[in-house]
Amino acid sequence: MGSSIAANLKSSNHTVYWVSRGRSLDTQKRAQDAGIAAVADLNEGLAVADMVFSICPPEAALELATDVRGRGFENLYMDANATSPDTALQISDLFGQNYVDGGIIGPPATRPRTTRLYLSGMRRVEVAELFQGTLVGAVPLDEQNSSASALKMCYASYTKGTSALLLALRALAEYHGITEALLSEWSISQPGLEQRSSNTAPGTSRKGWRFTGEMLEISKTYSEAGLPGDFHQAAAEIYRRMTPFKDQEPAQLEQVIEVLLDRKK
Repeated sequence: MGSSIAANLKSSNHTVYWVSRGRSLDTQKRAQDAGIAAVADLNEGLAVADMVFSICPPEAALELATDVRGRGFENLYMDANATSPDTALQISDLFGQNYVDGGIIGPPATRPRTTRLYLSGMRRVEVAELFQGTLVGAVPLDEQNSSASALKMCYASYTKGTSALLLALRALAEYHGITEALLSEWSISQPGLEQRSSNTAPGTSRKGWRFTGEMLEISKTYSEAGLPGDFHQAAAEIYRRMTPFKDQEPAQLEQVIEVLLDRKK
């Protein structure tokens, strides 16, 4: 996602830098393909940056923001990670009015009208203007420093949450030996759900491990609102169990079930 956002900023005549030290060959290739200028370390990047755009695993978002602020960076800081509103507010406390909260919905921005970047905070319009004429649909919300994160949490709690539920229930049916009966009932009362559940496995297997932290942030978001967050705690565990498929070819449902039930040989 980060490389596609960077590529769109570059297409709008902005100079984009990234820190190359310690990154994988795949990451380096994506950055090269996007035409992003490399800097050796974070200090070098911050010295020339008018803005920092943070896209990283959600569990690292606060640590990264604290590191950036600790190095004396006082310009605009955009956090577009899948974090809870509370985490967003902790980051905003570091940067004050120079903080913009972001929430990305959709796939990497390589086609028109597929990817939205929701923005909130005092300088949200300024950030939205950076994406004019690009494939990223930037949508300013309000001045609250957590609205974009709240929207992302609500959206992903359904999309990725129900994907985890479908995989879990298919594994449960297999464990009890009633898969055929379940699919027969679905053909009557829930047409299309068999295909959807089957498609969920290859669609999430290679990247499911990345959703673990996001599910925990969603769980936190529900708990902060006085709502039960246990479901997304379980979703986090479902995605954690899919770690063996990281960077592999897309797995089929039967393979995912074997891993979820710890039957993989």
